[in-house]
Amino acid sequence: MSGRFITLDGSEGVGKSTQLANIQAWCTAHGITARYGREPGGTPLGERLRAILLDRTTDADPLTELLLLLAARRAHLQQTILPALARGEWYISDRYRDATYAYQHYGRGIPLTTETDRDPDLALILGSSADTARDRLAQRGAAQDRFEAEDADFFARVAAGYRKRAQAPHAVWIDAEGDEQTVFARIRPHLEALRQP
Repeated sequence: MSGRFITLDGSEGVGKSTQLANIQAWCTAHGITARYGREPGGTPLGERLRAILLDRTTDADPLTELLLLLAARRAHLQQTILPALARGEWYISDRYRDATYAYQHYGRGIPLTTETDRDPDLALILGSSADTARDRLAQRGAAQDRFEAEDADFFARVAAGYRKRAQAPHAVWIDAEGDEQTVFARIRPHLEALRQP
């Protein structure tokens, strides 16, 4: 079977990390060799850029932020994602290009531009109410990073961006309300469809 590229996306607190664990278990149960990464991140360079981007003391204008993210993505794609796909493995990324559209283009207001990276085979965009997301973030108990500390207006724009991106051919909107197994039950049919030759 050829490699498959899946992205898991959505605003802060919608349950991406929880569903990533369910996808990992599903791949293992079905004998699928899968690799996992995150954005920004996925490579040593990407992880260093991630630390800069999430640091609340980082003073970066929106365009600088976008360029740092794209640099991390380029390294992730070339060094990690494409080699895994070439080996016939599945690659699941916690965030990818749809996050850039939602956060930088819609959230930060940067005009939409054409990007030169590979579309995923499937983009799972998770969405929940602002109240649910806020409650899930509070349960983490960790200090907020630079993005999580943004105001409600920013996240309303991000949510609108994700709704728009969910209309792309490679994307599917997943209702992230409910317990983790309910949400994963909404994801599973899309994973099963990828297993078809």
